Amino acid sequence: MRNSRNSGTWGRHGQRCTAEVLGRGLLALPEFQPVERYAHRVALAMGALGTGFTAADTESVLAQQEGLQRSLLKAVRDANWNLKESEARFNEVVTASTNGVLLVDLEGRLVRTNAAIAAILGHEQEQLVGKPLLDLIAPGFAEMLRAAMDDLVSGRAERVRQSQRMLRADGEAARLSLTASLLRGADEEPGHFVVVVEDGTELELLQNELKRQSLHDVLTGLPNRQFFTTQLETALRKADPEHGITVLHLDLDAFGMLCNSFGGRVAERLLQHAAQRLRAVLAGEKAMIARFDGDEFGVLVENTASTPSVGEIMKRINDELLEPVYVDGHGLAVSVSAGVVHKPSPDTEPVDLLRAADTALRRAKVRRRGQWEVFHPEQDADDRLDHLLAVTMPGAWENGEITVRYRPIVRLADGEVSGVEAALRWDRPDLGALDHDRCAALAEATGLILPLGEWLLRVAGGQSAWWRQRGQFDRSLVVRLTAHQSTDADLVSRVVRVLDDTGLGAGNLAVSMPAAVLPLTDAADNLATLAGLGVHVGLDDFGLGPLDPAAVSELPVQSVRVAPSLVERRSPYVTALMPLMREAGVTVAVDGVGDAEQARWWRDAGADFATGDHFGTAGTAGDFLGRVELR
Repeated sequence: MRNSRNSGTWGRHGQRCTAEVLGRGLLALPEFQPVERYAHRVALAMGALGTGFTAADTESVLAQQEGLQRSLLKAVRDANWNLKESEARFNEVVTASTNGVLLVDLEGRLVRTNAAIAAILGHEQEQLVGKPLLDLIAPGFAEMLRAAMDDLVSGRAERVRQSQRMLRADGEAARLSLTASLLRGADEEPGHFVVVVEDGTELELLQNELKRQSLHDVLTGLPNRQFFTTQLETALRKADPEHGITVLHLDLDAFGMLCNSFGGRVAERLLQHAAQRLRAVLAGEKAMIARFDGDEFGVLVENTASTPSVGEIMKRINDELLEPVYVDGHGLAVSVSAGVVHKPSPDTEPVDLLRAADTALRRAKVRRRGQWEVFHPEQDADDRLDHLLAVTMPGAWENGEITVRYRPIVRLADGEVSGVEAALRWDRPDLGALDHDRCAALAEATGLILPLGEWLLRVAGGQSAWWRQRGQFDRSLVVRLTAHQSTDADLVSRVVRVLDDTGLGAGNLAVSMPAAVLPLTDAADNLATLAGLGVHVGLDDFGLGPLDPAAVSELPVQSVRVAPSLVERRSPYVTALMPLMREAGVTVAVDGVGDAEQARWWRDAGADFATGDHFGTAGTAGDFLGRVELR
């Protein structure tokens, strides 16, 4: 319209200017003189010109208005089409969405819904229209949504998101994630709420399953160590003050042997069988069974007045597992060793409780398989001290705190010193002197015994060779080996190397092994090889095992030393073996003789040699030599 008005204004202005110019100019021209003769014709021409201008201007305005009308009609048509297209796209998105979409009026009633929300709630889509939204919310959750919608209307929030519970048609509550926003009109007044609902049921199930898998063992379905520890903390707090709880740390005996023999598949089947048997044994108790690592299981029993004793529980477990189960045609059975913590203090930390059970288990397995051991705090304190000493022993050795001492071996018949035994000694300012047995046990626990034992042999061998060269003492040097040393694949090479380096003759050296290790092939081979080199070989702790006499007859053993505990008790079993030892040409020594009366008794019983405090404690090389010279 603005363009048409401008066009008309400029047309009228041009017409006026043209009329003024022509009206004055034409009458002044010589051709139109005299004026009276041509005035009428000029006036007619000016009128025709004005009429033409007016007609052209009108036609132009009408054309512009018609074009503008067409443009407006096209704009309206395009806008309607775009609106319909937008609505169609919106409807398509809402209809195809897997999330529920609800259009809610300001009164809180459903105006429009999609098929997804109907499927989530189990309603017909038409049934939802007109229902109050809050009527679909589970009890206890409606107030939270009402407050959120008030915040949207007041402008305190533009969008709200909540974890909600909506009621299904069957009355069950569905766990949902709900997002709501407010649609406003052109005047910015509130119009409708748009609520988008995401069904979290499957997600919740997936999360629960992932959580379950993270807390359970896949193979057996039992809880894992993490879950067991969490439950243990709760059980400690809620334990019956009188009966408390019991924690068992179980280990399947010889499981590694079974794995090596039959492979992983059979081993897994056996683990599953063990889990089932443990469930069956403890079915009548308030107990949790968990799989820890490998072939280890944990058991938590919340005791009552009727709970069986630990011994009875362990008997039932072993009876069940010792009943063969057939896997791929193999009848397999295992026994179980266990560490037990019974009625711990409620203040005990779960990690400390599990460590205590593990400590008791390791102690039980030292004795024999199929055994169980109850944890004792006093014994644990001793074990902790031993662990401290064991791990600090290498530094003490390097600093010269560990030395070699010598004690005499005496012939009982005449009291003469017939040999010298090399021993370790560790002088500690806080604990005093630790003797050979304690030092050897500590070094055995960490593996330090192999280099430390070779060092002992080297120092003592060099000392013995020195005494021989000076003519001061020419009797045998005796060195006791631990179980680890006896089975060491490099034992023979170590002994040969020391003999070569020190110049000590093989016939002047005697080594002894614990009798209990002889069933192991490496130990028996080492003993036979050393005997073949000319080294005197013997057995320690003789009489503690039923197979000891057989070992003497089957191996080139030249002497045996009776264990101190049997010497103190004056064991009739050992004295009965004396004639057999004599027939085999094996000499018998007794260890731990404390007085003259005990020495006479064992001499009369047939023992040949003895060691013990009665004959002299372990001392330095100078102390030992001084005692020998005084005899």
